[in-house]
Amino acid sequence: MVSSQIDIQENEIFERSPELLITLLKDHTLSTEEHQVNIFWATNNYAGLGIGYQYNDQITIAAITGKNGGIIKPRAVKSREMQQQRSREMAEVFTPSWICNKQNNLVDNAWFGRDNVFNTEVDNPGGTHSWIPTDGKILFPEGRTWRDYVKENRLEITCGEAPYLVSRYDTVTGESIPIERRIGLLDRKLRIVGENTETSGEWLKAAQTAYMSIYGYEWQGDNLLLARETLLYTFIDYYKAKFHREPQLKSLRYIAYIISWNIWQMDGLKGVMPNSCGCVRKTTRTLFGTTETIQECEGCQKNNMHKHNGVYCKIKDWSKDEIITFVSLIKQK
Repeated sequence: MVSSQIDIQENEIFERSPELLITLLKDHTLSTEEHQVNIFWATNNYAGLGIGYQYNDQITIAAITGKNGGIIKPRAVKSREMQQQRSREMAEVFTPSWICNKQNNLVDNAWFGRDNVFNTEVDNPGGTHSWIPTDGKILFPEGRTWRDYVKENRLEITCGEAPYLVSRYDTVTGESIPIERRIGLLDRKLRIVGENTETSGEWLKAAQTAYMSIYGYEWQGDNLLLARETLLYTFIDYYKAKFHREPQLKSLRYIAYIISWNIWQMDGLKGVMPNSCGCVRKTTRTLFGTTETIQECEGCQKNNMHKHNGVYCKIKDWSKDEIITFVSLIKQK
């Protein structure tokens, strides 16, 4: 049964602080200090709603709040027809939480050098799957500390609603997952933070480090916003579980800022903004006049990630406080 708790409402975020929603909509690759550019829809699923909802339109606050609140819904809440359409057009297939857990466990098995660190997987005879969370404080291998784990970088490619990073709900069934059973890569880091800090200040500093270490990219703007929102609400969930009160707005604003950098819109095969590659007209002047040639994108022609003429996406290396292109992390062939 789909839980109504999974559908975060943009009106609720806006009521908390308009600045929060403004930040969650920001595209850092195209924005400048003088002008903010928002993530764009990058899907025709909303085109029937008219102006402001077309494929290339930016997602604005007006388009998703007020009477338009609730337009963007998680996949589990979308109609079956829209789910099938998105699967056909964008190969959108979401992964159930038990598979996310299995794969995330493989990452941690390698890092810790042992199995069943955060939970023990259960494969039931009837074909269903679950897990049993590990009791007690997580112990670390010799030579490694909890801080090492918290700052270890993790990336979810083509992240959709980011089920590998955070697991407030199962993206397939829509069932909400209680905090003690969550299995996302960021969930695990926040569990470690909660087990090893006492004061709010200590927790916040470590949690910020955890968020700076988590990355994900996605093509479709609605999924991207849902992922960003879920990461924000995950922060609220864990803070409330630890301190039994809401985090301060200034803390939420900073986490939203980190999220807006680390969860970004990108064509993962090219490293550029979706659909930003194109033909370039080149005019050459000679003694006999001018000639015009059309030059296609070399990267698209040669399938070379480093030769595209589109807009290469920017991310932030928090450890060095530097802005870099994502493609600069990919080794050239």
